[in-house]
Amino acid sequence: MSWQNTIGRVSFINCEPLFHGLDKSWNVLPAPPAWLTGHLLRRDCILAPIPAADYARNHAELYLLPEIAISSKGEVGSVLLFSELNISDIKTVALPSDSATSVQLLKYLLTKKNIEPKYTEMGPDLQTMLASNDACLLIGDRALDAAREYPDYVILDLGKEWLRVTGKPMVFGVFAARRDSDMNIVKTAHSALKTQLEKFETDKSHRDEVIKVSSQKSSQPETRLESYFGEVINRVDPDDMSGLELFLKDACKMEADPVIAW
Repeated sequence: MSWQNTIGRVSFINCEPLFHGLDKSWNVLPAPPAWLTGHLLRRDCILAPIPAADYARNHAELYLLPEIAISSKGEVGSVLLFSELNISDIKTVALPSDSATSVQLLKYLLTKKNIEPKYTEMGPDLQTMLASNDACLLIGDRALDAAREYPDYVILDLGKEWLRVTGKPMVFGVFAARRDSDMNIVKTAHSALKTQLEKFETDKSHRDEVIKVSSQKSSQPETRLESYFGEVINRVDPDDMSGLELFLKDACKMEADPVIAW
């Protein structure tokens, strides 16, 4: 199957409402968020959700796609800073190698608190990261698992803190396509994802199935996922876009305005 029939997806359950039940005519390329940027730029897929920070770095080559994203309007539950210390006592932080937006966001938020720790990139494993650092950042399913196992270690939910600091929602991942792509194919792929999201939003039996499958994939209880899919949101509105523009400008130092495909 060609790259034009391939859609990239984050290999976490936060994209399940968009991808569960997707028409089999589409090939799905799962990967960690930061890897998807490379896949998209190399034409391994027609579109993909990529870190907002990566969009900022590559915006001249990419279009933003409207209406869908990976965002939160406060607590996100799966982008978390863990430590046994008070946040003011942190001197060293381990950063995951599979993220970009969350790393940029954490640095921005800690700077706002006048905290300037030493950062080290490591594989995303809580025990290994904390063995040699005061704190660690985890995202996605690993953050959900770690928060369940070590609830007392969670000292910062980055979505919640961004809302506190800015008053805006936080868009962690944006759907993007190369500017030289066939926009008719991009629109068709985009529409296929929106169709699944609309089913998740309006069809209770379909929503229940998505939550059940997500629980099996992640080992999270269905009760936790009921609330999680209210914390992480795949449909964006003008307020989300305002938060995204602020993040791109203030945290990523992107000077150009984002360009939406249509």
